[in-house]
Amino acid sequence: MDLSKILSITGKGGLFKLISQGKNNFIVESLLDGKRQPAFSHDGVANLENISIFTADEDVPLHTVFQAIFKKENGAKVTINLNDNNQLKNYFAEVLPNYDRERVYVSNIKKIMVWYNLLIDHNLVDLEEPAEKESDNATEPAETTPEA
Repeated sequence: MDLSKILSITGKGGLFKLISQGKNNFIVESLLDGKRQPAFSHDGVANLENISIFTADEDVPLHTVFQAIFKKENGAKVTINLNDNNQLKNYFAEVLPNYDRERVYVSNIKKIMVWYNLLIDHNLVDLEEPAEKESDNATEPAETTPEA
């Protein structure tokens, strides 16, 4: 799953696909309505690839959370009630059991669910691992023979 060109912009609903980057701005396309518009760095542009979720151990990348939801939902959209705080917390605890309940707010969980559904609508969520890991496995020898 490649989230490197998917952006969140503070104050603007939904997610955006990066189309091009200029000297002082970005051209983005809304995943909600397909309209293109400029976005500026002072707009609070965040790349989904750089977002992590706080846990009791180490932070977990957002793409890992999306993959866990994808597995739980068998590739379908999340259908829980996004206005029921307890249901959101319980669902998220199933997906990421050790998330930090003090630093991850219900509003964050709701946003993750909305983003996930939007990404599912555009077939942008999958279980594919990053290419680096696959290439590391390919360079390992298939069989080794012990030396005498």
